[in-house]
Order: sequence, then structure tokens, then C-alpha cells
Amino acid sequence: MAALVCHPHPLYGGTMHNKVVFQAAKSFHRLGLPVLRFNFRGAGLSEGEHDRGRGELEDVRTALGFLAREFPGRPLVLAGFSFGAWVGLRVGAEDEQVTRLVGLGIPVNDSDFSYLRERTKPKLFIVGTADQFADRDRVQALADSLSPPTNLVFVEGADHFFTGKLAQVDRAITEWIAEGRL
Repeated sequence: MAALVCHPHPLYGGTMHNKVVFQAAKSFHRLGLPVLRFNFRGAGLSEGEHDRGRGELEDVRTALGFLAREFPGRPLVLAGFSFGAWVGLRVGAEDEQVTRLVGLGIPVNDSDFSYLRERTKPKLFIVGTADQFADRDRVQALADSLSPPTNLVFVEGADHFFTGKLAQVDRAITEWIAEGRL
């Protein structure tokens, strides 16, 4: 198995060096999975310009293709934080090589995740209870509307960036894997 981790919104400073993205990548790596983080077009030192989620879909496809070539035959896990979850999970839900989906700080208040409704791939969502972009009731309603298996972890008191709570993000990913959900 290999993992791809997508970063938050580039227009608000999101890059592959974001602390939540780094923590997720570190969690997967510590569990023995090869991990790829990348910058969306126009972020960091990447070429191109932000494309409001359209071109970024192609960025995710390209990164998944790279992982599939580097680790042939291995199932892929796609994880994304915030904007990276909205864009990345859309591609991961459709890609047959991606067998598991992880959404961190999913911005349900202003983004549509209905594309996940009919997907039966195992899904893990990790969201802070004080996340200003992810109202707890909306997150719960989304999780309840999805085809199983869906695992939802609320990190008590955590804001959108899981400030002071990254150890709980690591624990949620690690336990999900240990319980055989990955």
C-alpha cells in the first residue's frame, strides 16, 4: 500500500508543508507506507496557477499515476486536508487503484462532498469539534448519508488546523490501520 496526501487551499497559504499534511504523511510513513506529498499547481515552487479545483483534479491524477508507477500493484490510500480533501477525495473516489479515503478537516460548510455518497470504499474522516469550516452536525449528516464503511473521528476542542491536537490525528490514522480498516 502507498499513500498520497493533498494539501489545503493554496490561495490561503496551503502547501505540502502544512503541519496537518506533514502529520498525516508522517503517520503513514511510520506505519511502513511509502508516501507522496506534492504542491498543487501554483503552490510553493510548482508551476501554473490555481484553477479553483478544476486543474487541481488533474494534479491529483498525475500524483496518483506517479505512485502507481513507482509502486505497481500496491493499493493506494488518498488522504487530503481541507481543500485537499475536497479535490483529492473526488479523484480518489473514482480511481480504481485507490482503495481507501481519508478526509482531514473536511470543509463541509462551503463544499459539496455528495460525490462520496455511492462510494463503498472505506472512508475515515477526522474533524475538530471547533473547526470553523466543518460544523459538527453537517459532518455527522454527511457521514450518515454515505455508503459504508465510513469511520468518523471528532477531535474534541480542535480547530480546523488541529492546533495542539496533531497527536490525536496520528492516533486516529494509526488506530484505523491497526483495526484493519485500511
